[in-house]
Amino acid sequence: MLRHTGRRRNYKHNLRIAVLLCSTAGMVNAAGFFAFAVLTTNVTGHAALLAQKLATGDLRSVRMVGLWLLLFLAGAFFSSFCIGKVGRNRKHAHTVPIIIEIVILILIGTFGYTYDQSIIKTEYFAGSLLFAMGLQNALVSTVSGSVVRTTHLTGMFTDLGIDLYTVISVPRKNRFVVGRKIMLRLVIIFFFLMGGIIGGYTFLHLKYYTFYLPAGILVITIFYDIFRIKLTKMMHHVKVRISRHHIYSYSNN
Repeated sequence: MLRHTGRRRNYKHNLRIAVLLCSTAGMVNAAGFFAFAVLTTNVTGHAALLAQKLATGDLRSVRMVGLWLLLFLAGAFFSSFCIGKVGRNRKHAHTVPIIIEIVILILIGTFGYTYDQSIIKTEYFAGSLLFAMGLQNALVSTVSGSVVRTTHLTGMFTDLGIDLYTVISVPRKNRFVVGRKIMLRLVIIFFFLMGGIIGGYTFLHLKYYTFYLPAGILVITIFYDIFRIKLTKMMHHVKVRISRHHIYSYSNN
C-alpha cells in the first residue's frame, strides 16, 4: 500500500491509502477541534486567521498562528527529507514519518488532560498535531505521486468538480479513466468526513484517549505491507510444496 511507488503503484493502492489515512486525518482534525478549538489540517484557514490577527494588531496570536503554519511546513519538509534520504524506491522509506506521527498522537492522548486553554499549551498541543498532519500529507502525496492528499478537501472538491464536467463532455470510451478519478476523490472525501464524525463522537465519550484510535490505524498501516508480504511468501511456499508433492507422486506412479 505504502511501499509501492512510481510505476509499481496502482489504483487499488491509492484506494487503500485513501480509506485508512483520510479517515485518520478526519479523526485528528475533529478531535483536535473538540480538544483545543483548532482545526489541525486547515492551513488555508490559519493563513486567513494570521492575516486577521495582523490587521487587528494581536501580535501574540500572530506568533502562535505563524508557529502553526511553520510546524505544518516543517512536518512536510521532515517527511520528504526522510523519504529522500532513505530512497523513494526502498520498501520501508515511509516508516520513520509514520512512527513519529504515532508517537505524537499517543503523547497527546496520554497528556492531553493537562490542557488548560492557556496559549502556551495550545501552541504545544495544536502545533504538534499540525506537525503530524504535515508529516502525513507530504508522505501520502509523495508516495501516491500527488494523487492522494489526506488532510484537506478544498483541492479535492475542486478536482471533483472538474472531473464531473469532464465525464459528461468526453467521448463514452474515455469515461472509464475519468470515472476512476471521480471514485477515488469521492472515497477521499467520504472517509475524511467519516473520520471526522467518528473522531468527534468518540471525543465526547473518551476525551483525549480518542487520539489512540488514529494512532492504532497508523500502526495497522505500517504492518499491512509487512504482513501481506509474509502471507504472500508463505502461500507461495505452500503452492511450491504442493506442486512438488504432486510431481513426486506422479513420478512414483
